[in-house]
Amino acid sequence: MLFYKVTGIMEANETPEEDRRVKRENQRKIEMKSDEFNRNHSSHSFYFISEIDNTVVTAGVIADNKNKVESDLVEFFKNLDLTMKDVAVNEITFSGIENLLGSASRRDYIEDDDDIMERFGLDKITGRRGRGIEFGDNIIEDCTKEKIYESARKYLLNETFIPELDRIYSAKPTSKAYGHPVHYMIQTDDRDTRKDVYKLLLQALYENNRLSSRRYSFLDFRPGERFSEMAYDTLYKVSSGGAVVVQYLANDDSKEDERALCDSETIESICEYAKRYRNQVLTVICLPRECSKAKSLFYENLGTLSMIELLEEFVDGERAKTFLSMLAKNAGVRTDKKLFNKLENNKGYLAPDLHNLFDDWFNHKLKTSVYPQYKDIAIAKKEVIKAAPKGSAYDELQEMIGLFDAKQVIQKALNYYKMQKLYEEKGVKRDRPAMHMAFTGNPGTAKTTVARLFARIMKENGLLSKGQLIEVGRADLVGKYVGWTAPTVKSKFKAALGGVLFIDEAYSLVEDRDGLYGDEAINTIVQEMENHRDDVVVIFAGYPDKMEGFLQRNPGLRSRIAFHVPFADYNSEELCCIAKLIGKNIGLSFSEDAVVKLETIFDLARQQNDFGNGRYVRNILEQARMSQATRLMEADFDSITTEDVVTIKAEDIAEPKAKPQEKRRIGFVA
Repeated sequence: MLFYKVTGIMEANETPEEDRRVKRENQRKIEMKSDEFNRNHSSHSFYFISEIDNTVVTAGVIADNKNKVESDLVEFFKNLDLTMKDVAVNEITFSGIENLLGSASRRDYIEDDDDIMERFGLDKITGRRGRGIEFGDNIIEDCTKEKIYESARKYLLNETFIPELDRIYSAKPTSKAYGHPVHYMIQTDDRDTRKDVYKLLLQALYENNRLSSRRYSFLDFRPGERFSEMAYDTLYKVSSGGAVVVQYLANDDSKEDERALCDSETIESICEYAKRYRNQVLTVICLPRECSKAKSLFYENLGTLSMIELLEEFVDGERAKTFLSMLAKNAGVRTDKKLFNKLENNKGYLAPDLHNLFDDWFNHKLKTSVYPQYKDIAIAKKEVIKAAPKGSAYDELQEMIGLFDAKQVIQKALNYYKMQKLYEEKGVKRDRPAMHMAFTGNPGTAKTTVARLFARIMKENGLLSKGQLIEVGRADLVGKYVGWTAPTVKSKFKAALGGVLFIDEAYSLVEDRDGLYGDEAINTIVQEMENHRDDVVVIFAGYPDKMEGFLQRNPGLRSRIAFHVPFADYNSEELCCIAKLIGKNIGLSFSEDAVVKLETIFDLARQQNDFGNGRYVRNILEQARMSQATRLMEADFDSITTEDVVTIKAEDIAEPKAKPQEKRRIGFVA
């Protein structure tokens, strides 16, 4: 399906100045005559006026055949009694035609844009009247053969891409596109390389009449992701004459064995439409380079469809030097030993790696040879490494008592991301690892507090885009009815995008029997953790013994958690330090005898099975403050000093009554 925007100048026999009533009558006439034209014309096309601004006319066209568009436009304008000149017809995107229809509806040149969208089935992919699909589309730009080859050589696909370009240009262009003898599979780990290669490929195909439409659609799918089959079918229908680029965002299959069934179902659906519309729509499948499992699944389901693989190559030795020399030539500089010395022996490089090596060398050359006056200016990356972690949240964490493991994990995360910036400068590109965590500890060991600080630290140091903390429990994740749980879990992940999803008492999702709502929640969480590994950090929290059962519930859960952080019980000395820290934050201090009494109380309290750690300290302190207030109320007001007001004494601290230990009886009790 083809979408066009038409612009032209209306000749001066029309009246430019109109009052509102006359303008409304003219709009009504255009609507009626347009409707008449479209009723008598092909049911597979639709012509309409979108806007008339003085003498400038903007129109839109939905058609299935580009050969008759210009002649039909002449007839359409004639039918509206519009004499046009300087008419330009340009193919546009789906969103472009949607905007033109909306403008026509607002100005009463058509009755209802929703009706037109429904007539051509376009409502099924917008979600206007049903579940849509997330996709984008673009227009293929004109490009010469020479420019396409020149650009293609910037990527290391010489063994597959250049030969395919040779095949495309080897035959004389036909008068029209007859179908697609082959479809394509691009394998590269670099997003920019992937995008540039399929754009060059589509430009070459369009220039040689292998595509009749300039418009191509692109969409992403993750392993196991579900989509509306009706919407996907419609997307292929409206892409007739053009191309659909499917970017399958799978990971290394050695880590994804338990997801094979989900992958198979998703890939089977994708391949079904590629086969169904094989001659009407070109399909370009994009995969990570080392993704053998997903690749095998695609081939198993593509049937007799012929695929051309465009595989990014690893190069070393002379081929790597040749590529670097080409980059230097394009930049207008000479190579030197320093550039080639950056290459390591027996190491293979992809194009993005070599681009990074070259950029590092070129930047240094600019500062030392071309513009030597800047040679002493520090490199920004070095300043990043020197810089201490930023933000008040980091300082708050460091002030907290104990928590050695939690502090160490957060420091590792900060160091890792700093080093990623250096790795990129050195031409080493690494994927961001999942930062999902499990916090295990008894009550009051600061699990929730650390999670909140962690989110803020990640935000303040640029490691998370938003840094919000979304706290949830079982009631927030498990739906009341069948079919509610998975969407509920996904909505929480959506709310946590760019931040942290904190699942407290995560073990409460485990139920006595398999297959219940709790299992559905866990399975969906595992799927979403993988889908959003780059933009959501999930932290599971709970008691140590119960968390072990939770982690065993789903085979893929434990492997997706990068850090298991134990929160140990505090000893008596640490509990006293916590009491002093809490007191300091609210302007209170403790007398020496009060500290001694606290240590005695904490020694006894730590022997109880339900000891609350930090919570217990806060409770003791709250009771002490009330006792202090009562003591001071009974004293002579004039004799009370500021020191009295801010000091907790031993007499203010009540010794909690020890819980009676249950005695075990031997024998029978009547």
